[in-house]
Amino acid sequence: HVQLVESGGGSVQAGGSLRLSCAVSGYRHCVGWFRQVPGKAREGVASISSPVGTTYYRDDSLKGRFTISRDSARNTVYLQMNSLKPEDTAVYYCMAYGEYKYWGQGTQVTVS
Repeated sequence: HVQLVESGGGSVQAGGSLRLSCAVSGYRHCVGWFRQVPGKAREGVASISSPVGTTYYRDDSLKGRFTISRDSARNTVYLQMNSLKPEDTAVYYCMAYGEYKYWGQGTQVTVS
């Protein structure tokens, strides 16, 4: 049974930081973080491969503020988000993907 559980969302002021966690059970593969705001398509934020740990960011502006990392022992992927902006407000989802795709339930991030 594959399960992804996100945590770490919340409300912060612009310029603040949050660290999102995605605990994965039952599956070891690439993991990506996505985000979605109402009325818009879900968009990729960052991803990390397994087992090498190659990282990818949607664009340079995110790469300079967000960092994706993995704790292999805990099978948990993190998204450290610094210098948050109001436009980062969204529901953040993690997805484990390989032959199949598995999604977490999402965690709300609000930046005011």
